[in-house]
Parts: sequence; C-alpha cells; structure tokens
Amino acid sequence: MVRLLDSVLDLFLRSNCPLCNRPLQGDALCVACQRRLQDCRQPKRFQQWQGTPPLFAWGTYQGSLKRAIAVLKYENQPQLARPLGHLMGDAWRQSPGLPKSLVVVPIPMHPEKQRQRGFNQAERLARYFCHLTGFPLADKGLKRVKNTEALFRLTPQQRQQTLRRAIALGESFQRRPPRHPVLLFDDIYTTGTTTGEAIALLTQHQIPVAGVAVLAKTQGPSSLGFRP
Repeated sequence: MVRLLDSVLDLFLRSNCPLCNRPLQGDALCVACQRRLQDCRQPKRFQQWQGTPPLFAWGTYQGSLKRAIAVLKYENQPQLARPLGHLMGDAWRQSPGLPKSLVVVPIPMHPEKQRQRGFNQAERLARYFCHLTGFPLADKGLKRVKNTEALFRLTPQQRQQTLRRAIALGESFQRRPPRHPVLLFDDIYTTGTTTGEAIALLTQHQIPVAGVAVLAKTQGPSSLGFRP
C-alpha cells in the first residue's frame, strides 16, 4: 500500500523543492533542505522516551522543520510526509531500548477538516513511519467526533475544555481492542492536551498506551501527563 502511494505521489512531485524552490533530482526535498532539517533534530539524550507516558520527538519545532510541517499541511504538499515520516522511522530503528511490539494510532482529524485539507497529516506521517519500523497502523483506532477550533490560539485550560469528549474510539477498536500497546502519533506536540485526551479515553477502555511519537516538539515546558 505504501509503495503504491509512493508511486502515485511521485507522479505529482514538483520539479523544484517545495521548501526553497531549488531544482530537485528525484527526491522530495533538495540536499540543502535535507541538511537544514537535520539541524532541527533533537539531541539524542532529549529525544527518546521523556516524560510520563514517554514521548519520542524527532525534532524541535523551529526553522526548516517548522516550515516543512506548514508546507505539508497548508500548501497541499502531502508528498512531504514520506521523507519526514522516514526520518522518524530511521531514528526509531536506530534508538536502543524502545518498545518492539506496538500498534501505531494517529491522532484523528474531524471528517470535515480532513475533507477540507484532503488528508490527515498525522495519518500520512504515521504510514511512512510504519513502513520503516514494521509496526501495524490502526488508522481508524480513534475518531474525532467534535469539530474543534484551532488550539494554538487557546490557553491550556481552554484547550482542555475544547477537547473534552472530542475524541472517541474508532471502528477498528470498537470491534476488537489492539493486541499490543498503542503508540499515539502526531505531527506536533505542544502542551500534550490532545494526546492527554486520547490517553484518558484509551485508558477508560482498558487499552494500554506505551507512549507518544511526534515529528516535532515545541520548545519550553510540556504538560504531557497520564490522566486516568
């Protein structure tokens, strides 16, 4: 499925890099932008399994990585999910001590928002991450039942109120709980409010959560916590 998706996306790749407009030679990003993305990577000692539950963040939400996420989401460049998801997958495979048996569950978008954008960036990134790690992807493990406003404008308290009961179990988990612990997956981690709501829901249904994986984490203190 991923290979087919790769082939289809390759047909629509621009001849220029979507981040800097330099000519491309077959890759989704030019060599210079690939190097700049590596400059945004979190140091290894800060990258793996920090917090409770553990958080795996590939990079810091700044510079070229911030720009790449914006282009992916808001400039209709879904092909960027492939190199970004592969960066996460490579880092995971090279990191010792991480769980080996997981089910990857992307944070869902409300259907209306997904129709407007055309895709869920968390699901698209997770698919390429799973392509390298070999983890099964439960893209319908969770669903968004409340169309919330943009969270970045809200205070942490407003975020919690807005997201209350916004996420529900999806069709696949309603039919059968996963056989392995869940790895929640998203593009950006800011305050942990969204993942906290997902963790609380899964815990209520006795579905264990191993941790959270994100492409980028914002700078500053975090509030990721386990709330039964």
